[in-house]
Order: sequence, then C-alpha cells, then structure tokens
Amino acid sequence: MATLLLCFLSFGSLLFSSKAQEAYDQLPEAYRKGVDLALEKIHSHSSIQHHFLFYRSVTQSDIEPGFDVRYIYHNFYLKATKCQKGMPDGTSCQFRNDRPLIDCAVCYKTFKGEIEQVPVPYVHCIHKPALTEEMMATRVQHCNTLGYSSGAPTLLASTGKK
Repeated sequence: MATLLLCFLSFGSLLFSSKAQEAYDQLPEAYRKGVDLALEKIHSHSSIQHHFLFYRSVTQSDIEPGFDVRYIYHNFYLKATKCQKGMPDGTSCQFRNDRPLIDCAVCYKTFKGEIEQVPVPYVHCIHKPALTEEMMATRVQHCNTLGYSSGAPTLLASTGKK
C-alpha cells in the first residue's frame, strides 16, 4: 500500500514538473533564447537562493524587417521552484506557490536566429508586486528605442501574439 502511494506521489510530481517545462518548450526558439537570457541574469544574483523556471508569457511581439533580422519583445513570468539555485537541470523541479512571480521583459535583435550583441539586449526582471507603471513605461520606451536605433519600426507597434 505504501509503495503504491509513493508511486502515485512520484508520478504526480513528475507530471506537475513536466507542465513547467511544457510551457517553455511551446515557445518559439527565438523567444526561448530571451527567456534563457533572463534566467541567466536572475541566477547570477547572489541574493537568489532558489532555481527559477519559465512560468508563462504575458506579451510577445516581433518585427522582421528582412535580411534574416528580427526584433523581439517578450514580457513573461518566472516562478521559483523548490530546488536550490545551481541545479544543472532544473526541469524536474516543482514550482513553489509561496513566492511572488518575477516579471521579466526582454528585447533584443536576432540575426539568423542568434541574439546580436549590438544593440545590447535589454533584460529587466523584478518581483511582480514591486513593478510600477513607471517601470513598465521605461521598458516600453527602452525597447522602442532599440528598434529605432537600427532604423526598424517600433517593436511594440507590431501586431504581436498574446
């Protein structure tokens, strides 16, 4: 009986953690690269103690002016897991429900599917309760400037996917 209960709990935690990875896997490759950039930045902070995973997208938009160039804006949530930071493969970690989400916005230029270093990719992540309207406006302004600096139309004027 105890073995059956243990197997059931193990299967349930595997199913729950696979849903976390499923949301990430459903993102287009270009958007996953931006999420990876944000996760790298989050995990580099010494004050962060838990492993974070992609939770869900809020807003996605992109512009393709041609010549294999693409400007991407992605606003999404990261969520803490029960695993400690530094896990080599955090995909088996379960989400915690006792920590606030981290709201991230990234915008960057890609060429042939790879993130370009010029202009410098913009990554802004903050705990959701601390996010202000002013911060959101600054994000939009910064990302619009990124597109204009290269002569592309504004990123957030595109008809993105929600």
